Amino acid sequence: MKHFFLLAAFILFLAGCSKDVEEYNKPAAYWYKRMIESVSNGNLDKADDYYSSLQSEHIGSPLLPEATMIMAQSHLQYEEYLLAEHFLNEYIKRYATPSELEYSEFLKIKAKYMALPNPRRDQGLINEAITAAGQFKAKYPHSIYYPIVDTMLTRLVLARSSLNESIALLYERLDKPMGAEHYHNVRKENWIDWADVAKPDVAWYKKIFEGDGTESWYAFMIPDTQSVVSRNSQGQVKTADSEEE
Repeated sequence: MKHFFLLAAFILFLAGCSKDVEEYNKPAAYWYKRMIESVSNGNLDKADDYYSSLQSEHIGSPLLPEATMIMAQSHLQYEEYLLAEHFLNEYIKRYATPSELEYSEFLKIKAKYMALPNPRRDQGLINEAITAAGQFKAKYPHSIYYPIVDTMLTRLVLARSSLNESIALLYERLDKPMGAEHYHNVRKENWIDWADVAKPDVAWYKKIFEGDGTESWYAFMIPDTQSVVSRNSQGQVKTADSEEE
């Protein structure tokens, strides 16, 4: 008898789940309402599903522009920045009017900027955010968001320069002078006075594995020998010096 009740409960559970999954052919207002309810409850995965149903079944619905922006801002609020950027791209491409483009593009830059809690990890995303911020400043020189974007751009440039300096120091520790010289000079920002720039504050648990940008705990494990690149590069320098003599 006990097993019978367990089996019945399991079947009812599956029936409830399948009913929820197999919802279709509903009015646009139904999907929109369910999406809003899911956002209010903090269940963005479910909200994404309801948004997809709304978009699939009612591609011309006047509710879609507002629903798309709601999903973008919701993912931004919950620090899901890549998903926020996805919905913003959708909004800009399909729904934004000329008067709404400025705000939408500002939010997109903000999403890129906020997606970089540790600038040392994504050089490509830093460059994308810098390009987008520069384009925004050129396109909207009188925007009310201009000072915010300018501040973000300055910090992004500092982050990129700091990353390049960290890579250069790594090459120096590995005795690779050519690599170090390259990263010391690549995109060199002459207006940065590094004596006035505070180093990034790296959490202690990250510092254990990643170092602080100048050294790492595992430095003693790196053999104190010249790399192949370094031997070759130094050999080239000696050869050049000999030819000059």
